[in-house]
Amino acid sequence: MSESIKSVKETKMENVFECEYEDGTTRLCTKNLAPGYSVYGERLIKYNGIEYREWNAFRSKLAGAILKGLKENPVKKGVKVLYLGAASGTTPSHVSDIVEKEGKVYGVEFSPRVVRELILVAQRRPNLFPILADARFPQSYMPLIENVDVLYVDIAQPDQTDIAIYNAKIFLKEGGSLLLAIKARSIDVTKNPEEIFKEEASKLERNNFDVKQVINLDPYDKDHAMVLARFKG
Repeated sequence: MSESIKSVKETKMENVFECEYEDGTTRLCTKNLAPGYSVYGERLIKYNGIEYREWNAFRSKLAGAILKGLKENPVKKGVKVLYLGAASGTTPSHVSDIVEKEGKVYGVEFSPRVVRELILVAQRRPNLFPILADARFPQSYMPLIENVDVLYVDIAQPDQTDIAIYNAKIFLKEGGSLLLAIKARSIDVTKNPEEIFKEEASKLERNNFDVKQVINLDPYDKDHAMVLARFKG
């Protein structure tokens, strides 16, 4: 698709780029760690000899958060990430691109069927490690994972914030970052989502987190927010 590309520019986020097409539209993109292969049907872009993957914000909450004004992306080159709710690998594959071969992405997913798809993605990504496990029981995967710089949590559970806190206490380094995708409708369908976002952020504050930002992900994900927090240990 290089003939339709006007430019690829760096953003303020490390290893996150903006691809501008000839028609003037722009999209986020990441350098493809597995050239020639897409993960979820995303467009592959070649520019100045480098292949990029278009990053669809309607398919990835992290991309949505970046477009909605995330102040800092703790996912950077060389960091270690524990990703709870890795699913079939859409966002984990972009995280894999960003951290490059020097980094590691431990992808925990509960569904055996979905993990099979994640394994196929990981076969071409030496820094992505699929783990079939329940995030509510981190002891089951404790032997497989070292302490990490970033904990990314995207799980549809009523106690999703408690699960994030529990895993952080075991795996997240002091001063490490949490990216928590809050799914309001999984917590309480009767409450205003904004109220839920505030309550869950307060819960983090009570558990040694410094909440840096709460981003409503609409229109990319309705009734969802991304929380960026720093773990004080």
